Amino acid sequence: MSKGRDQLMTVPEILDELGGVSRRTFYRWREIGHAPQGLKLPNGEIRIYRSEFTAWLETLREAA
Repeated sequence: MSKGRDQLMTVPEILDELGGVSRRTFYRWREIGHAPQGLKLPNGEIRIYRSEFTAWLETLREAA
C-alpha cells in the first residue's frame, strides 16, 4: 500500500487495537525497539502507518 494513501494511526488508536496494552507499555516497547516504526510530529505526538502496524502484528504471529 502506498504511504500516500495509508492511514496514519494515533497512539490511542493503536492501544485500542491492541486491546488493553497500557500507554506506558507501548512507549517502553518503542524505547527498546519492539514496537512498529512511527513518525514523530513537530508537536511530539506519534503517528504510525496502518500498514506498518499490520506488518508488525504479523511478525508477532510468526514469533508465537
